[in-house]
Amino acid sequence: NGKMLLPRVWSQDPNHMSLYRSKLNLAEGQRPSLFKNLEFMFTHQFGHMYWRYFIWNFWGRASDISDAAATNIFENKKDLPSLYAQNKGRTNYYALPLILGILGFLYMYFKRDKDAIVMFLLFFFTGLGLVIYLNSPPVEPRERDYIYVGSFYFFAIWIGVGVMAIADYVLKFIKNGVAKAGVATVIALFVPVLMAKQAWAGHDRSDRYHQVDFARNLLNSCEKNAILFTGGDNDTFPLWYAQEVEGVRTDVRVCNLSLLGTDWYIEQMKRKTYESEALPISLETDNYYKGINDQIPFVENSNPQIQAGINLKEFLKLVKSNDPAIQMQVSSGDLINVLPSPNFYLDMNAEEVAGMSFVPQNYKSLVKDRMEWNFGKRDILKNDLVVLDIIAQNNWKRPIYFSGTLAPNSYLNLKEFCQLEGYAYRLMPFKVAGAKDGFVNPEVMEKNINRMQWRNLNNEKVYYDSETYLKVPIVTARFAFLRLVDQLVREGKKAEAEKYLDKSLEVMPDKTIPFDQLVGNYPIFYYEIGKVEKARKIADIMVNRADEELKYFIEKNRSSNDRQWGDGNIQQIIQSDMRTIQMLYSAAEQYDKPQADKYKKIYETHLAKIQ
Repeated sequence: NGKMLLPRVWSQDPNHMSLYRSKLNLAEGQRPSLFKNLEFMFTHQFGHMYWRYFIWNFWGRASDISDAAATNIFENKKDLPSLYAQNKGRTNYYALPLILGILGFLYMYFKRDKDAIVMFLLFFFTGLGLVIYLNSPPVEPRERDYIYVGSFYFFAIWIGVGVMAIADYVLKFIKNGVAKAGVATVIALFVPVLMAKQAWAGHDRSDRYHQVDFARNLLNSCEKNAILFTGGDNDTFPLWYAQEVEGVRTDVRVCNLSLLGTDWYIEQMKRKTYESEALPISLETDNYYKGINDQIPFVENSNPQIQAGINLKEFLKLVKSNDPAIQMQVSSGDLINVLPSPNFYLDMNAEEVAGMSFVPQNYKSLVKDRMEWNFGKRDILKNDLVVLDIIAQNNWKRPIYFSGTLAPNSYLNLKEFCQLEGYAYRLMPFKVAGAKDGFVNPEVMEKNINRMQWRNLNNEKVYYDSETYLKVPIVTARFAFLRLVDQLVREGKKAEAEKYLDKSLEVMPDKTIPFDQLVGNYPIFYYEIGKVEKARKIADIMVNRADEELKYFIEKNRSSNDRQWGDGNIQQIIQSDMRTIQMLYSAAEQYDKPQADKYKKIYETHLAKIQ
């Protein structure tokens, strides 16, 4: 009874489900009808995911901010908030490429209709045809315009044919064929020249080193012969480049969790690579071959002793031998391994482990004979299984790190055992209760940060788009500084805290990497160490920018006739700016009352407009 024409709205991802409901105004549990499916296809998949990208190329893009739509070609840059007016990703082609392409299509159709139809089919199937075929989800991790670029190429051919249309229709009064072609070319050449002028700065990647510096900094956050677990592309490929091409820290074994669910990659991890020894994996090929132990489901066992916790090493032995003690039969009749308890423990010699050099003196008393933690009532995926095996077999011989960029579930509920040492968390043999985001060792953090590089992040001539300064390398860097400063302030080391706050602003100033929500915490720390002027300087920049944006976007939100900022983007900007002002006036209330009153007045003025 769920069959329909062109079904679009389907996913097993809970996040996708909520987004579908939000976009289509569906109530909880309401099934999307045929018309709701078609609405999603036309509004999101056709409109947002295809025509928006198409328009970027032949009309203009409002900014490099994610989800920005077409430029309002009649709006003067002077009317925009300064951050958007200066955005090098903003382009305005005055719709000239679009007009020239449409002219070219019409010219081809009236001259050679069959060629035009064939070309249109190529344009359709490499654009909207792919949209229908791929059925993209309601959200993507990044812009996917490269999927549809084939259709943009075909439209570019029509732009070329448009030159012939100008020659034949617009310049028909010129009788000499060569002269006519020359004049038409000169006139039409204005379009690509305009496009190059508008788009060059936004596409220039000259002198950008932040990605390889991020890789170096992440590798240098690890001690010698470390095992480093990473996640997706952005925090793995740069590391491979740094190791393979530049020979940086080849003693560190980069272990990508996304790939660790495949048998061939696990085999690679069991071999020595450069200076890195093979990983301590006890599982055999038969335990992780494709289709085997891809997912070990959690099946609660009523035995109180098992519920209290199971020995991780013993559990892995049972998995390895496919012991019936941890197996259950599924509908197909096959036996599969299951996880009978949400709790794990590892036995160790507390005295021996506490005496190891990597355990800080002030934490030695926390080392116990048994390391216990709650894994959670969740299934064990194959990559989780291998990580657990490595932890169990390692016996604290090699440093184990988790990249600071990983998703929360990648830490296997071990965050309270993780010590932040730069861009990565080191797994420790003790637990700091309540440290839900790990704990900081300031001595190790300072040592690692002092050898890091952030080349050209303070160079105004280098362009950093929003995808750069809102993503992994910059956020990770600012977060590392923030956590270090927070710990130094807690320990009363005000001079050291000021030093690293200043250093962060020196290597990542607002003029090149605009202040974000993380920097919104800097004034709080400056206030706490008694540097009111420095706190006020940052707060003023952020509040004044938010005030300027709110004046512009609240009015745009009211008019609701300017689509250049994308679906829902205006609301997000308004909410973010309001949060920024609120956070900063709250921070100033204790230390800088006049400034706090000023910020609060700005906040309340805008709040009255949006209520």
